[in-house]
Amino acid sequence: MSKAFVTDVAKCNGCYVCQLVCKDEHAGNDWTPYAKPQPDIGQFWMKVRDHVNGTIPKVKVHYIPQMCNHCRNAFCMAACPVSGAVYRRDDGLIIIDPEKCNGCRACEKACPYEAIYFNEELNIAQKCTGCAHLLDNGIKLPRCVEACATACLSFGEEEELSDLIKGAEVMLPETGAGPRVYYRNIPGKFIAGTLFDAVEREVIIGARCLAVTGGKLIETVTDEFGDFWFKDLPVGAFDLSFEALGFERLTMPGIRTDESVCLGDIALEKSR
Repeated sequence: MSKAFVTDVAKCNGCYVCQLVCKDEHAGNDWTPYAKPQPDIGQFWMKVRDHVNGTIPKVKVHYIPQMCNHCRNAFCMAACPVSGAVYRRDDGLIIIDPEKCNGCRACEKACPYEAIYFNEELNIAQKCTGCAHLLDNGIKLPRCVEACATACLSFGEEEELSDLIKGAEVMLPETGAGPRVYYRNIPGKFIAGTLFDAVEREVIIGARCLAVTGGKLIETVTDEFGDFWFKDLPVGAFDLSFEALGFERLTMPGIRTDESVCLGDIALEKSR
């Protein structure tokens, strides 16, 4: 059986506690043979990255905690020239042995997730250990998971987390690394804007808003502020149309979602 992490992005509020407690656990503490002390600055074995989508005034932010993925097909292990310096434990966690590492940095270069750091002072590579030193002493959870106030982080046997893993995503699946860190509810792109009456200069509430792509129809209505949001969209081209009682139908074809789109204020003309 192998350990895995699951992150529910919808629950993460960007408090950075997981990042802080990871630093607290490893900076200044020698957990040999699991890891030498993490430097006070320059390394975050758990790092929370913020993702800003859209443009003012339609902006959404989500946060994604990122760490070593403890991959099934660990490129760092394959790249290391020193036997046993980077190894997989029976529970699936990947460890860089601080006493065997020769500082060649091959593992750091091989990691597609940029999750391996180099300690210049100690001349060794370092990364998340899954708090293996705690697990081996009867503690059930890594510090980051234990400290998460919103329960967005889960940790345990991969089989026991199967319900959470079902439908989840991994980072850079195209690499074939086989990550054991899974992500749920990563937001897709959005198209947003505000509909208003071109004559009265007032927002239009309850307007029907349609988006079509590949024969699939997505529908929403404008809220009390005249705003509409098409959320969690895939990358592609969407044909939009807007309908409201007493107004001419407006179409906007070919709106692409390579990035989230704020269409700003959109005027509807009165019906003739």
